[in-house]
Amino acid sequence: MSATTEALIDAVTHEVLAALAARGVGDCSDPSCQGACAAHCSDKVRGVVSTGADRISYSGDGADVPRDLARYIDHTLLRPDATAGDIDRLCEEARTFGFAAVCVNPTWVRRCAQNLRGSNVRVASVVGFPFGAGTTEVKAMEARRAIRDGAREIDMVTNVGALKSGDYDLVRRDIEKVADACREAGALSKVIIEAALLTDEEKVVASHLAKLAKADFVKTSTGFGPGGATVHDVLLMRETVGPRLGVKASGGIRSAEDVREMIAAGATRIGASASVQIVTGGEPGDGRY
Repeated sequence: MSATTEALIDAVTHEVLAALAARGVGDCSDPSCQGACAAHCSDKVRGVVSTGADRISYSGDGADVPRDLARYIDHTLLRPDATAGDIDRLCEEARTFGFAAVCVNPTWVRRCAQNLRGSNVRVASVVGFPFGAGTTEVKAMEARRAIRDGAREIDMVTNVGALKSGDYDLVRRDIEKVADACREAGALSKVIIEAALLTDEEKVVASHLAKLAKADFVKTSTGFGPGGATVHDVLLMRETVGPRLGVKASGGIRSAEDVREMIAAGATRIGASASVQIVTGGEPGDGRY
């Protein structure tokens, strides 16, 4: 890692963590909140999280949180035992409820693209999944193949081991090659940082590297790691990447309340396997992908 890159990362990390720590937790002055600050007052939410809260509760009518939650959700099925019938059902549900995308393993991309032809539902696929430990060249090739098969969004797993080793140049190049492959074809790139394996400082570094590499989204989790999305992580990632990049919260999101919390914290996309239960109010499953 170059001295310039290291100095930049240190400066950004310090700025982001300081900004979150400085958020106040006093009484909210916004009269529109009426107890529903998760929907109305992001500054207060950030303040609560900065004091150590891992989750927040949502109440009220949520005027500033979209009622049509389906368009924020990537309907996800990444289990290794998923069958062709499961994939067909996933696509039919995505059509019925109007989810943003289906997210599947690469082997199912072509089938999903055929099932969803003529709909507004996009096909997303994963690269370097679930560990992120593959080589950069293979990840870029995997992304290009998925795009040729019909994927329009790629969720790649960053090289977590390289990040924790401080090899930030490798991590940035890894993301950059996949982001370049996506951009060539007009596809979106999302970078999974697997936040549950990282310190807050490492989450900031990973998010900033994704921004430097010109990715379109940062994403919290694979759904297969030791933990899923938290409000704290979404806030930290949003603070790092600013307003222009997307933030995808994924892993362990099982209810409409969970979705509203994540959107209030700054998420612009949600990854969930309990998508139908979320939008219908049904009994959620275990939330595993």
